[in-house]
Amino acid sequence: MNDVLRLNHGADVYVVRSCHNEDGTDLLALGGEHSVEVYQISTGTTSRRLATFHVGNRVTALAWSPRSVSPSRSDEWVVEIAAAGIDFGLHLLTKSSSSAETTFQFGGGLSGHHGKVNDMCFCGGRDEDNMRYVATVSDDKMLMVWDLIPPLDISSAMPSEGSSANDDSSSPSPRPQPTAYAIAFPHPLTTVDSHPHSSKEFLVADCRGSVYLTDWRTDPNQTEQGTWRHSIVAELTEPRAISNSLMGTSSQGSGFAAWRRDSADIVGVSCGPRFAIWDLSKLRGGKPLHVGTSFPDGGYTFRWCLTNPDYFAISAYSNARGAVIHVHNVGYVHAQPSVINIAPPPHRIRDFDFMAACAQPVLAVALGHEVAIFAIGNDR
Repeated sequence: MNDVLRLNHGADVYVVRSCHNEDGTDLLALGGEHSVEVYQISTGTTSRRLATFHVGNRVTALAWSPRSVSPSRSDEWVVEIAAAGIDFGLHLLTKSSSSAETTFQFGGGLSGHHGKVNDMCFCGGRDEDNMRYVATVSDDKMLMVWDLIPPLDISSAMPSEGSSANDDSSSPSPRPQPTAYAIAFPHPLTTVDSHPHSSKEFLVADCRGSVYLTDWRTDPNQTEQGTWRHSIVAELTEPRAISNSLMGTSSQGSGFAAWRRDSADIVGVSCGPRFAIWDLSKLRGGKPLHVGTSFPDGGYTFRWCLTNPDYFAISAYSNARGAVIHVHNVGYVHAQPSVINIAPPPHRIRDFDFMAACAQPVLAVALGHEVAIFAIGNDR
């Protein structure tokens, strides 16, 4: 591959997230063994490191806050990211043009998850609530929606990173601990996504490949169904994935779902060796509009391209084929995908994302200690 920008994190990179905000499309976050790094990527060929946050353990999920603004858009720039650690704890990471890195810890212990946090995202919509609420999903089968600005004044007892109990000059004012609204599901949860067109719904996927459109603001006391069913607007199922689950033959990497940014009706999911696309305006009993084959030994991360929404990409779960990504065009969903071979076996892609700043599709791919950033051809 030509014109590849490589970022060396110094340790294994597990999570890569580009910023989708209109004012932060050139921002990229990397989550590693102990820290989160934030970069500004210019034209896909140069980079500037803006912040390094030490969280103390392996990062399992990241989400950009809608508050984030790149230095390319304002001299008063802000980066704010929610991060989850392998110890189930959550962190709100903030740095601005006028302040140093701040790490606010929440969600640990008995008040939060008791299984690995697999994904997280901020609330959708265009109002101020989208920076107030962040959703997390976990192996413990729980969707938790955290209110980062709760009305109850319960001050945090956890100091920010780098501060001490006796150093009042360097410590920010105590802030209330976030409160959580929890929704239990029947199976471990793998991904959660929000959409800019809706502030009340999350797209939640489980390990079987089932996808739920969840109205988290629904009051369970006003429904007769109770339990987790009260909040489900629609349940999307790929029949073969469910069958494999019931027979105990599910593939690794099942259940990675994503919402297409330009349309709240289009949902995609990687479910084992197959992928499925739904059109929520034509549910047909929850069955997919399109089904196709990705990797015989299982696909993993599913991402919609942010700059050309007809494209989506899936990475291989296994390292048997090396570090490989398939890029599909939804307009020709049954055609052979473009195959991007990034590195030979035994290398494996841990995570990848599309950058939002460039007209040509640009991928950021985590491979060992490095993240490779490169453009892909859009003339297929």
